[in-house]
Amino acid sequence: MPIKAVLFDMFDTLLIIEKKHAFYNPSLKRAHKFLVENGIKSRFTDFRNAYIKARDALYVEADANLEEPHFNVRISNALGLLGFSVDTIKSGIVAGATNAFCEGFIKYVRIDEHTVGVLRKLQAKYKLGIVSNFAIPECVVQLLKTHCLEKFFDVVVVSGAVNKRKPSPEIFQQALEKLGVDAFETVFVGDTVDADIKGAKDTGMKTIFIERRAQKEVEQICPDQTIKSLSELATAVKRC
Repeated sequence: MPIKAVLFDMFDTLLIIEKKHAFYNPSLKRAHKFLVENGIKSRFTDFRNAYIKARDALYVEADANLEEPHFNVRISNALGLLGFSVDTIKSGIVAGATNAFCEGFIKYVRIDEHTVGVLRKLQAKYKLGIVSNFAIPECVVQLLKTHCLEKFFDVVVVSGAVNKRKPSPEIFQQALEKLGVDAFETVFVGDTVDADIKGAKDTGMKTIFIERRAQKEVEQICPDQTIKSLSELATAVKRC
């Protein structure tokens, strides 16, 4: 059967997060600053420690259930650990802190030099979509707009919006249903073996692994194809 659709991972596939996790502390500081300006008085170190505790607790649940609560839940739970009654916090403060974190994060994201060219080429032949693990779906939307990429995609499914994360088959299936295609008619392109390649293969899709860094799991999962650069993608899709 011919390929009808190409689905992409977002981060470190189409958009590159620079300097590993260097964004985390500055982004948390922006969130903390917003909270303090809106009456949530706490030291940054206390807020950061509470945030990390709340985040890690959610990660334990996510690993077990492949769920992805919205980032707002992390902020709310952190404030609860600090002794603030979330029920009494003015509407919009938690969301505002999340947005402030997003604004900090965006500063550390750049577009891959080949992204626009390959999307333009593929869009002429296939339906395109994104399936991304990220707790702030609004941030994904903003980045697509910032880099003028939203016009290329027929569907964007983000884990924080659907409370399911890769490699859960459910998040992939949502994208397939919205595109109106079957898994065997679709190629998934991603940079992580365990989440992207395994999840897509388990759903029945063909897979293309973009090797941004060495991953030992690749030998066990065996993507259908491996590329080193997005510049190779159009040719790789033709081979599927």
